[in-house]
This record gives sequence, structure tokens and C-alpha cells, in this order.
Amino acid sequence: MTDAGAGRVSAVTSAVARQVRELRAARGWSFDELAGRSGVSKGMLVQIEGARTNPSIGTLCRVADAFGVNIARLLEPEEETTVRISAAGEAPVLWRGDRGGSARLLSGIGEPDLVELWDWRLHPGETHHSPDHPRGTREALHVLAGTVVVVVDGVEHVIRAGETIEFHADREHGYRNAGDEPVRLVMVVVTPSGEWDRRTRSRRPRPD
Repeated sequence: MTDAGAGRVSAVTSAVARQVRELRAARGWSFDELAGRSGVSKGMLVQIEGARTNPSIGTLCRVADAFGVNIARLLEPEEETTVRISAAGEAPVLWRGDRGGSARLLSGIGEPDLVELWDWRLHPGETHHSPDHPRGTREALHVLAGTVVVVVDGVEHVIRAGETIEFHADREHGYRNAGDEPVRLVMVVVTPSGEWDRRTRSRRPRPD
């Protein structure tokens, strides 16, 4: 990894540590409470807040869902801006495939619902499995190049370049490149606002 790449990873790790610490403190939750709500172990949460680990995309999703925010909120820098313009190369890479694929979180909007914009690249043979998201979550994928197999509730859907698929993502789903060419797609994830408690599978309003 280059120095620039290492620097971006460090910045992401620090941002997540600060945001998780502040969000947990604002709600008065203990590590045990957040662990119960998110399904992420207490030990992992301690590591995250101490900026001693680079959490996976699945872990970030669970923590963000518990707080009723999107992943983009966990990555926000300290300074806030009215308008933000960013290059794709500056977007954090939150998933890396074992053959060179990647997923970048290009942007996120937190009100009124939670919206995330992703740039995904899957190399031949790569697969990403996603657990169910909070109730009411939907995803829309538009394939820019290649052919991707989208699996929703165990049913496979073959989506080719120029095609778009939209589905309920509050169930198990995943994406697979079963072809010989790289796949590139853009993805929009929309989740209703509210804190999601994985223990009870229920949502409550976010605190103001």
C-alpha cells in the first residue's frame, strides 16, 4: 500500500473511531448496549473506538444501523460543509475482493431517509455476500460494464451492462461475477431512518 493509501485508511479509521465514540456517548449507551443493538462484539467495538482496527463493511453497516445513521455519517470529518465535492479516487474503499475488486462509498445523505451511493467493481470469480439490512431497506444497482449475478433470497438474477435491478434488501442478498470480464456497477442503498435494534428486529426514531 502506498503512503497515500495508508493515510486514507488511517483517516477513515480515525473518523469512525470519533463518530462511534460521540454517537454512543450522546445516547448514553454502554459498550454492552451497543453490542446488543448492533450484533457487533464488545471487543470489536472497543477496538473501533480506539482506532485500532479497520472494520469490515458488514461491521460498519451494523454499527450505523444501530445508531440510525448511514455509513457515510461514520466517515464524516470533523468539519462540516454546506457543499461537498469529491473525486472518486478520494472515496473510501470499504471492501476489497480477493482478486482486485473494490467497493467505494461515493456519498451519503442522512435526511430524511438514509441514502448511500456506491461504486462497485467485481473481478471474475469474486463474490460479496451481504446480510439482511434493516426492515424497509431497498437497493438499486445499475451495471456499467460486464454481467453480475445478483442473488436475493436465494434466487439468482443475471444483470447485464445497461440494465438496472431494484430489490428489497432487508433479506439476505449478494453479488457475484461469474463471467470472464470485470464488472462495474453503481449502487444506491435507501434505508428508512431510525435506530435499528437487532435484538428485537425493531426500529425507533433517532434522537434529535
